[in-house]
Amino acid sequence: MIQSFKRYVRLFIITLFFKKEKLILLNHLFHECCPYPFRKKTFSAKDRKRALSLSIDWLLSAQENMKDGGFGTYYIVGGWSSSYPETSGYIIPTLYQYLQIDPAKKEKIETSIIKCADWLLKIQKPSGGWQSAYMEHNRPEVVFNTAQVLRGLIIALKMTGDKKYLTSMIKASDWLIETQEENGSWIKTAYMNEPRVYDSYVAHPLLMIWELTGEEKYKKAAIKNLDWILTQQESNGWFNNADNTQKHNHRPILHTIAYTIDGLINSGLILNDHRYIHAGKKAADKLMDLFSLHGGLNGRYDKYWTPAEYMICTGGAQISIVWSLLYETTGNEDYLKSAIRMNDQLTAIQQSCLTLQGEGNGALPGSFPLWGKYEPFGFPNWATKYLADALMSEWVINKKKIVHSN
Repeated sequence: MIQSFKRYVRLFIITLFFKKEKLILLNHLFHECCPYPFRKKTFSAKDRKRALSLSIDWLLSAQENMKDGGFGTYYIVGGWSSSYPETSGYIIPTLYQYLQIDPAKKEKIETSIIKCADWLLKIQKPSGGWQSAYMEHNRPEVVFNTAQVLRGLIIALKMTGDKKYLTSMIKASDWLIETQEENGSWIKTAYMNEPRVYDSYVAHPLLMIWELTGEEKYKKAAIKNLDWILTQQESNGWFNNADNTQKHNHRPILHTIAYTIDGLINSGLILNDHRYIHAGKKAADKLMDLFSLHGGLNGRYDKYWTPAEYMICTGGAQISIVWSLLYETTGNEDYLKSAIRMNDQLTAIQQSCLTLQGEGNGALPGSFPLWGKYEPFGFPNWATKYLADALMSEWVINKKKIVHSN
């Protein structure tokens, strides 16, 4: 506790007196007195397009600031991290989707994607997996991170047709199913060696590999995991074993809750199995009710859905994506309205971090306010990735509505 307090004092002092981002800190201090301060903020289509463009430009800068082909994170105190293989993998699909919106960036984005994908091939472990955390940590391979790299390599294969990406993906997928527990969870090769329900976000890429190769073993492994996850859900929609820590597993972060929901729903859609869709929808509906009631979402929720801690921005963006997906599958306008409102809040937070010279320009912070416990005083690349995804999900829906109206 004392060490944590000293760390926060140090971050506050250095930012306030020695960093160009001090204006962000002052801005967040000003808004902190009001819970969910941006709940009534709205933005035009033009504003949203600008927010999306800023987020994509920042992601590209997060790669340009690396020594290799990956994507890093910017911390106000400490500067740029090294590359993060996991998030680099799933940033690739974000950049690829953006090509539909802004073809003018085609050459730059395609170059970025291939640079990252080829780098990921170079750092693949002999087992087939990819390491956890940032490159500088040099950690062993883990299941969750490995599966996220698959998302990016699928795009690289689609773009180039080069079988080297497929060979890499098959090796990784085989490692995933070889290390799976009999009950469908992952333990030995999981982060902290703990079974976690957010591995539904692993099952989904495995199903994508099944669709790509036709190999039934990948489908079976995914179903085993999804069935185990269903046993971990309470009647009110909350999931046991949903956090990425041991200490706070009784009240998981919104970030990993959202992973769980997303993986269940997307897997259910591929399999046409409503059990998984219903399980994800049940939790998403509860969060939508809380969002409607309070005007915002918090960073953590216990088994009674009691909120705790400041907002975790990436979790908010992920839930927006889920609500957009549920709107597209059900037609329920409440989902779309909630997604739009969340995107308004996230855009406002992004704007609150704009400075004249800041390295975080266009990025989403880990928490709002800046000093929240999740990635404090930092701009994790995955938060900005999910902001871009949330805004693009809304864009796709609006484009379909225009087409249908004509």
